[in-house]
This record gives sequence, structure tokens and C-alpha cells, in this order.
Amino acid sequence: MQQLVDQIEKIDFQSKIYKDAYSRINAIVIEGEQEAHENYMTLAKLLPAQEEELIRLSKMESRHKKGFEACGRNLKVTPDLVFAKKFFLGLHDNFQTAAEEGKVVTCLLIQSLIIECFAIAAYNIYIPVADDFARKITEGVVKEEYSHLNFGEVWLQENFTESQAELEAANRQNLPIVWKMLNEVADDAKVLAMEKDALVEDFMIQYGEALSNIGFTTRDIMRLSAYGLATV
Repeated sequence: MQQLVDQIEKIDFQSKIYKDAYSRINAIVIEGEQEAHENYMTLAKLLPAQEEELIRLSKMESRHKKGFEACGRNLKVTPDLVFAKKFFLGLHDNFQTAAEEGKVVTCLLIQSLIIECFAIAAYNIYIPVADDFARKITEGVVKEEYSHLNFGEVWLQENFTESQAELEAANRQNLPIVWKMLNEVADDAKVLAMEKDALVEDFMIQYGEALSNIGFTTRDIMRLSAYGLATV
């Protein structure tokens, strides 16, 4: 704990190197929330029985986006949204393709499991080393992200038998992209005192628990997680 306190005290939130890295990290969380907003609106059309709940989740993501935009303004940083759009392109394109093909299971795995677990892991690691303003915003956001993760878990658990094969195929296609994303953001994250190993560990814990809640066995989860090590 003392080591973490010492680490935070060494962070200069106003330094040029911090703000440069933050311009990309902040953009990633803003774009991530925008992607989530659009994805839940798409899912609302694919799952009309859950339309009301999915629209509610979508609106929540818009509020999160506004919160993170405020975090950037607080540090007088302009988010690099061009970088962020490119950062999410792999998952974005795969979600859009799945939606066009009516593959609800793949869409839920990408948004409700992969993107939500990625966000929760990043926020969990960021909160202890954030500036005071951003910490308050992020603490509020991460509590709500668990409800988004829960939606996907519940739906997929209730439809596990008929969804399992598609889930495994979607995992094989998309988990390697997450590894690529984690590698791409590692240097900037380190400037913000967020270690890549901690991000990977937290993501795998969140993702593994989600897969377990859906119905996969421990052996299945180890096998599915190994696909993350595949090259994209």
C-alpha cells in the first residue's frame, strides 16, 4: 500500500509526458463508451424482447462518455480520437459484421463480455493511480459496468446450450485482438502508472469469471483463454 502511495506522489499529472500518454488513454475510454453506446443500440434491434433494458444500458454508456470527456478537460488534454477509433477497429468491424449476419451471440461476446471486461480491468487498475477528479468519475463508472457485464452473462447463460459453439468461435476470433490492444496501449498505460501485467491479469480474471458464470468449465476456460495468445 505504501509503495502505491509513493508511486502516486511521484506522478506529475501536469507533465508533458503524462498529458501526451493521457491524450490516447482518455480517447480510448471515450471511444470505448461510444462503441458500447452504439453496440447496445444495435443489440436492442436484435433482441426486441430486451429492447428497453438495452436502450437503458446504451444511455448509461453515453453518460460515462461525458464523464470521461470531463476528465480530459480537467487536465486540459485533447483526446486523440483518431488513434482511439483505429484502436477499436478490429472489435468494431467484427461486431458490425456479426450484427449484419444476425449473430447475437457473437455480438454479446464482443460487447457484453470482451469490451466490458476490458473496461472493468482498465478502470480497476487506473482508479488507484488517477488524479482526484478522474478517480471519482471512474469509481462511479466501474460500478455500472458490472451491470452491463451481468446482462450478457445472464442472457448467454440462459441460452448456453445453443450458444456454446458460436461463443467458442467468437472467442477464437476476438480474444487475440484484445492481446494486440493490450500490447498497443502498454507504454502509454505505464506512464499513467498502470502496469501491463496487472491489466492482463485483471482482464483474465473478469473474463474467466464471466465465462464460468455462463456455463463453461474450468478446463474450457483455460482452453478458451489460451486463444488470447494466438497471433492476430
